[in-house]
Formats: sequence, C-alpha cells, structure tokens
Amino acid sequence: MGAISAVLLSQLRQGDAAVLPSDGYQLLPALIERLTGYGVTVRTAPTGEDAQLAPLDALGERTKLLWLETPSNPGLDVCDIRRLAEAAHARGALVAVDNTLATPLGQRPLELGADFAVASGTKALTGHGDVLLGYVTCRDPRLAAEVRAWRKTVGAIPGPMEAWLAHRSLATLQLRVDRQAATALDLAGALRDRPEVTGLRHPGLPTDPSHRVAAGQMRGGRFGCVVSFTLPDKDHAERFLTALRLVDDATSFGGVRSTAERRGRWGGDAVPEGFIRFSVGAEDADDLIADVLRALDTASATASDTDTSLGTDTSSGTGTDTGTGTASTGAGD
Repeated sequence: MGAISAVLLSQLRQGDAAVLPSDGYQLLPALIERLTGYGVTVRTAPTGEDAQLAPLDALGERTKLLWLETPSNPGLDVCDIRRLAEAAHARGALVAVDNTLATPLGQRPLELGADFAVASGTKALTGHGDVLLGYVTCRDPRLAAEVRAWRKTVGAIPGPMEAWLAHRSLATLQLRVDRQAATALDLAGALRDRPEVTGLRHPGLPTDPSHRVAAGQMRGGRFGCVVSFTLPDKDHAERFLTALRLVDDATSFGGVRSTAERRGRWGGDAVPEGFIRFSVGAEDADDLIADVLRALDTASATASDTDTSLGTDTSSGTGTDTGTGTASTGAGD
C-alpha cells in the first residue's frame, strides 16, 4: 500500500481529478476516501472492457491521473493498457498501472505507455511471504524524484533486511513465475468441466473474456499464478478449503506455496460467498491438481450426504430443518 500511496499522494493535489478501478485492491476505497477528503475528485469504473474510458471522458482535461490494475484482483479482468494510456495522455493525464498479478516478467506497463508501474513486492516478486515491500518504477526522472521525496517525507523506506530478502528472491523469479504460470493454466483447464465450478477466470484460458487483450500485452505465456472460481455457496467453499492437503487456507498470493481463500470472508470485494481466489505455488503440477480435484470431490460428497440426512420424519409426525455453518476471521489482502 505504501507504493500505491506514494504515487497517488505525490501526484494529486486539491482540485485535481483521478480515475481509479472499482474492482481493484481491497484497500483502494480507503485511499479514495482520503483523496476525496483532500479535495481530489475521484471517479471509478470496472477494469473489464476498458470501462475506465467513460469517467476519463467525463472528467476530460481535469484528470491528472488514471490508475489501472490489470489483471485485477481478485476478479482477474484485464484492460488494454496501451489504449487507455493513449486516451489519458491525450487529456494530459498521467497513467499508473498496478502490475502485481502480472509481475515484470509477465507484463511491462512502461513499454505499453504507462508513466508508472507499481506493484507489491510481498507477492510474486519475492515469493516467500517473508517481506512487506512495494516498489514503483518510471521512466521520467522528475516523476521518480517526486515519488522518492514523498517516500522520504513519510519514512516509507525499506530496511536493509527487507532489501536483502528481495534481492535474494530475484535469483529465482523467472523459475518461480514460469512454473506457477504454467501450473495455473493447467489447473484452470482441469476446473473447466467441474459441474460445481462457475465463474472460472484465468487470463490464459482461450475461453476467458480477457484472453484476447491479455495475449496482446502479457509476455511469454505468463498470465499469472492466480485462478478464481465460484463454488455453490459459502459452506461448500469452506468444505473445499478444509479438504485441501497441499494448499494453505490463507490470504495473499504469489508465493511458492499454493494458497486459497474464500474471498468473501473479509468483506470489501464484490464477490459471491462461494468465490475462491486460488494462488498457484511451485508444487508439482500433477500433485497439486490431483489435490484440488480430490478436495472438490470431498466437498461435493459431503454436501450430498448433508442433503440426504435432512428432511421430515413422517412416521413420527414431526420434522426438523437443520443447517451448519462456519465462521472465520482474519485480515484480507
């Protein structure tokens, strides 16, 4: 969040206008509230189908900054960076892209026309879940100096240990990203024919609504490590997560260990109760996919057993209607 704040708060002033995604990182609404309090006009729109063009047109030359997140988290929609950057620049606005899901190996926003590329180094860049870090890159030395000055002023400077951990992780970045992207695509393919799975999303799937745009701007077949899908309801999703053996029920993504979560437990994201965000790690692909399919079978079998056990006891003239649920608490990311 420090990297996102560094760009937005170093570039926007009272009276400026900005366009941000409505389906982006979970803490963006809190930052939008802060910007509004500073006198910045903020308009939002979804990532898919380049919908941010509409508020960009409406605000016109008042727009100082267009913020994109592609692929979006957690919905995995994709927008055309080059098209939106050209439209923003024509109105005199800067363009920043949150590149966390794609990584620098999967997508180069600056080469597609963006002025800033921003990402969480906590996720795939470092890949081990042991460092809190963000980063900003840009071509213009003046913009870089403004971000650097904001960072210095608020003290958002990484310590030596964090810098060392990030440097250590870069040595395996390509190995991890390539393995995770390939396995994520395989997993998405294995989920396509599951009857209990709906809303399957992964930009690498040829059938995905975002595939055409993603294939035109994401590099080397690296469409990211995240797969999202929806199970029938909250309880079904929780049973699936409990049945997984190789996968941690945890938030965040991009690490060498696969994680999955029912995203609706945190609130803040406009997703169904059974929505799963699945981050593919570096495990053996066959082992991981087998574990996921087995967990889906277990969750569905348990649902069937529960349905069979519920009903009315007509012999005694009384009936019962019972249900069970689970609760989970934590912090989202």
